[in-house]
Amino acid sequence: MPETYGAHECRVYFVQETTYGQTPANPTMLGINAENVDAGLDPSLIEVRGIGSRDLAALKRGLRKPTLKISHILPSEAPIGFIQHAQTLNSLSVQVLWYKGLFASATDIISLLYKGMRIDKLTVECSIEDYVKATVELIGQDVATSTSKISGATYSDYAGAVPYADSFVQRGAGDGSSLTDVTRVTDWKFTIENNLKPVPVIRSTSGYLLKYLPARHRNLSGELTFEFEDKSEFEDVINDAEFSLKFGLGGTNSALFKYCKWENVTAPSKVEDLVSLKAKFVARDVVIS
Repeated sequence: MPETYGAHECRVYFVQETTYGQTPANPTMLGINAENVDAGLDPSLIEVRGIGSRDLAALKRGLRKPTLKISHILPSEAPIGFIQHAQTLNSLSVQVLWYKGLFASATDIISLLYKGMRIDKLTVECSIEDYVKATVELIGQDVATSTSKISGATYSDYAGAVPYADSFVQRGAGDGSSLTDVTRVTDWKFTIENNLKPVPVIRSTSGYLLKYLPARHRNLSGELTFEFEDKSEFEDVINDAEFSLKFGLGGTNSALFKYCKWENVTAPSKVEDLVSLKAKFVARDVVIS
């Protein structure tokens, strides 16, 4: 029996599925440079009660709900390798591994292999003197446990990180044209919510697993913090202006939000502090490329 595991003895890998809920044979597993991982599994227990007792008569499993929340730094080698699936909605197999020793010859492995996972919510953010980071929330169909790596799999990790100096913010017309640099931003953040809906059906086998995981309405939003130098954002609200915002994600990669409007603009002024302007936006379209 090994000692308890530390965060330095945990890794996360993923691969795109070709058939929903099935991990490909001999997969090439790609690493996620995670800072935090929250692996969950909810059996949705159904409680059975009846007269004649104060206590439960039975506990039956309901719809199995695998969940993952992963916070990670975007790797400079492939900044959107993982987060692009919030746009494509490809299904993924995601493996969380705890191990002892060197990973190449790991021992005492505990493996959770999440299958049929899709990104339900993605938040990407950047601040001065920090890296571009993403928080990804996934839901899926099933989880398999084991004490080994996937048979026939190869494991590789993306290198590097995207610092704030390799990011940018641009603004243009509503359709994404005529983009120019915005040089007043100190922090930015955007969120994509796919509002996935687990759909189970009554069937003779595996009725406790969802059959479909479709996306419903999509919410696109974000927030920027500006150095307070002019009244532009307040005028945008007054004039009901529509615009686009493009965020640099490292290399040639970016997220372009189109047909945006400011949802809320504030300029708090505090004693012994500089004035900054916070502006929240809502968008009608996004392209991650």
